[in-house]
Amino acid sequence: MNARKFSPEVREALPRLILSLADTKRMLGIRYSDWLLGAPSIESGIATASMSQDEWGHARLLYAMLKDFDVDPVEVEHSRPAAEYCSASCLDEPFADWAAVVAGIVVLDGTLSLALEGFATGTFGAARRRVPKMLAEEAFHRDFGQAWMRRIGEGAEEGRERLAAAAASMLGPAITCLLPGDDEAELLAGAGVTARPADARARLARRLAEPLSVLGMTPATDPPLPADWIASRRRPAGEPAGDAVERARGDRNRALFVE
Repeated sequence: MNARKFSPEVREALPRLILSLADTKRMLGIRYSDWLLGAPSIESGIATASMSQDEWGHARLLYAMLKDFDVDPVEVEHSRPAAEYCSASCLDEPFADWAAVVAGIVVLDGTLSLALEGFATGTFGAARRRVPKMLAEEAFHRDFGQAWMRRIGEGAEEGRERLAAAAASMLGPAITCLLPGDDEAELLAGAGVTARPADARARLARRLAEPLSVLGMTPATDPPLPADWIASRRRPAGEPAGDAVERARGDRNRALFVE
């Protein structure tokens, strides 16, 4: 369906969904890129480089969908202040260690993929055309993250504890940003744009059950919205760290832009 065929209420809500997906991918790409030279092995560093490139490419495709709502995607990518970002709050600061990177791949990236699945099979034509390719590329992220989760989970106790703590801290922010159960999410689901929040969360619980079981965790996928929830940004109050936003906007390269 063309964007103009949706009701005014859906046309107002849909760009916020797109921004939450795109901004989370953009910031996740930044956080992966922080580990190009700090991963436990050269091969893992190469993998984070590949995943970072995937996330940035996916973000750009998502930002491009804003054209259907008379929004300039270049302006959105390169000019917004940090206070307008709609990314998951667990990406506001860098990943503290490799355990957090692995948790980010399995929990946050996994939640992103599930949210995109609902978007890809919904009624918005641009998503149906563009998102399936993103999901095909995400398969590597899933396999890489789950392999590392098993490796750490079957290793030393300290590693398991760090990984479990990181996964637990990311799950709530990932779900409330990407699969919120608020009125706007229900509106979009009612228009067929996405899956029903309850259904999507149930699928997420099933999908995360096996990888998290190695840590002795059962995923709790029905977190309440934070008290400081900002519906227009699909996240709680706060913003990504300034240096990450400067990198995401390409501030240092502004004079060299070619588009």
